[in-house]
Amino acid sequence: MTVGIALASRDLWLLDSSYSHVHKSMALAAGFLAAYYFCRLSVYLVEGPSGPNFRLYFGPSMASLVTLILLVAVSFSMTALSNDQLINRLSERAARDNLTGLLNRGTFMELAIKELERLHTTNSVASLILADLDHFKAINDEYGHAAGDTALQAFAAACTESVRSTDLVGRYGGEEFILLLPGASQERAESIAADINRSLAAAKSLDDIHVPTVSYGVTSTEFDAVDLTAMIAAADAALYEAKSLGRNRVVRASPLA
Repeated sequence: MTVGIALASRDLWLLDSSYSHVHKSMALAAGFLAAYYFCRLSVYLVEGPSGPNFRLYFGPSMASLVTLILLVAVSFSMTALSNDQLINRLSERAARDNLTGLLNRGTFMELAIKELERLHTTNSVASLILADLDHFKAINDEYGHAAGDTALQAFAAACTESVRSTDLVGRYGGEEFILLLPGASQERAESIAADINRSLAAAKSLDDIHVPTVSYGVTSTEFDAVDLTAMIAAADAALYEAKSLGRNRVVRASPLA
């Protein structure tokens, strides 16, 4: 039992700090209990059950009292842990777009700003994609809003399948999406846009859903500090050009400096 409690204490201590603010307290409580029972066993082996120290500090009454106190502490900690987990789930839900499951605009902007600051300190490249579903209103008008929602979900799934776990993907608004690709060159960003189109086409043929073509504006920064607002403006200008040229294409913005 002592070993099991000690291992539980270690695992609790090693939990990420974002998991809960009480896991350290729970780890200390479990560690204290493990230490108490280890000492109890040691004194028992040295003195036996009739020894004065064992009877005073580790007898049945004292052991029950210590265990009861720690159980009460653990009960309160478990309640706090459950509340922390609930708060974490609610925070995660609030950070996501309800329809697509992608980051919402506010959360994306917040995370993207932090990521660009981190990349600047390491002189790393980053690329940004703005994507807009072509003639999306026509799908809503002709097939209904449920079909439009399905198209948005299909595109979001195609984005998720085509990027890395370290990339940021968000719903920018309406039928417009935004992607920040840390460490990706402009050429790599264009390749990812092509991957998204292939994944979207595969979903369309498999599920027979109504999915429009997509226009993309792509920009990147090569080692120079460029704020998020400037990158979005450049990508938006490229997206506008893609629309002007007939849609269903990727247009590269001028390099930012």
